[in-house]
Amino acid sequence: MDDDKPIIEQATDAISSAATTTTEAVKTAVKKVRKAAKKVAKKIKKKKPAKKAKKKAGKAAKKTTKKAKKASKKAGKKKKARKK
Repeated sequence: MDDDKPIIEQATDAISSAATTTTEAVKTAVKKVRKAAKKVAKKIKKKKPAKKAKKKAGKAAKKTTKKAKKASKKAGKKKKARKK
């Protein structure tokens, strides 16, 4: 602290410098949080399509089993009709 400056000016300088350092610290913290959020968002985006693909695969499997059941029923009916 300077002896030439009055105490009030020294105090205001100290307060203003503290304010600027806190704002800078807040800005860097916000940048880090945004970066981390982007990384998490990327991971989540990658997982979501995989889940959708699994659901689609499950639905497709169900459809094929239904079709196979229908085909087997039709084949059974045709055999019965031939025997008669």
